[in-house]
Amino acid sequence: MKSIQFYEPKVIKYEDVPIKPPTEGEVVVKIMSALTCGTDVKTYRRGHPVLIKETPSGFGHEFAGIIDKLGKGVEGFKVGDRVVAANSAPCGKCFYCRHQEYNLCENLDLLNGAYAQYITVPARIVKKNMLIIPEHLSFDKAAFCEPLANVVHGAFRTDIKAGQSVGIIGIGPIGLMFARVAKLMGARVIVAGRNPMKLKMAEDFAHADEIIDLKKYPNPEKIFRDFSDEGKGLDVAIECVGLPEIWEQIFACVRKGGTVHFFGGCKSGSKVCFDTTKMHYGDIKMMSVFHHTPEYFRKALELISSGDVEVEKLITDTLPLEKVEYAMQQHIEGKAIKFLIKPW
Repeated sequence: MKSIQFYEPKVIKYEDVPIKPPTEGEVVVKIMSALTCGTDVKTYRRGHPVLIKETPSGFGHEFAGIIDKLGKGVEGFKVGDRVVAANSAPCGKCFYCRHQEYNLCENLDLLNGAYAQYITVPARIVKKNMLIIPEHLSFDKAAFCEPLANVVHGAFRTDIKAGQSVGIIGIGPIGLMFARVAKLMGARVIVAGRNPMKLKMAEDFAHADEIIDLKKYPNPEKIFRDFSDEGKGLDVAIECVGLPEIWEQIFACVRKGGTVHFFGGCKSGSKVCFDTTKMHYGDIKMMSVFHHTPEYFRKALELISSGDVEVEKLITDTLPLEKVEYAMQQHIEGKAIKFLIKPW
């Protein structure tokens, strides 16, 4: 099959590789649609200790397709089924799984290889985190399940309530989906970003109540406060960039008794400083949520299937498989939100 293989940071190759035959419980999926992701862009630029454990490696992790082959013992699926699979599944046995913290599973091996014509899905994912795509739903839309599952997990854990003021800094695809889900939960949403394409999408896709261009207003604290009830500060502030300085900046925007959600992962070893007086005497809740769980993967498919989250609006363009490196460069230059990759 044709595949994009990761060799080292900034070195990926379009080449022929063997299709891994399915062992017991596994399935081979013919990929019909794949999507680029910010995590893939970070991996392309600097590698990834969890996603890329050995090289060369498959690359990409958001996809939907058709079951092409079944391993022994697979139940509930057949050849020809239209499916979407997550990029992981919890073991159900480790310390964290026993505490129902499935996203923290100690055996959470992540599936890579969506930038290819076929992918072999491990047995655990087949059993716990692969779903049949509803007949009316396209492969292109279904491929958004994995990124949206992360967002839905984060939004529900943040416990966003109707009428709350929710501010989001960073409006890449994750920030935009966060804004859309917060709106569906009944919140008043204000977002801040710099990229004109993404600012427009904050209106067209997320339907944010207010949109701040950080090129004009580099410090959004005052505007966030003006947007909040009685100017006290946001009920919920969400960081979707992954930079320590932005973590610190968004902390300043939340009211006493509010919640700060640091959703954007910073580079390993990063440090941040917070005003402990404000944090303690302001009774501020600080949190982060990582990854998704089978529950939220299913909720994501429901939201897409219902049309409540019009994910297709986030597609900047459609590209063939051999153009993945071009897609990575376009992301780095800020010229894309998500690319739809078509292997066929």
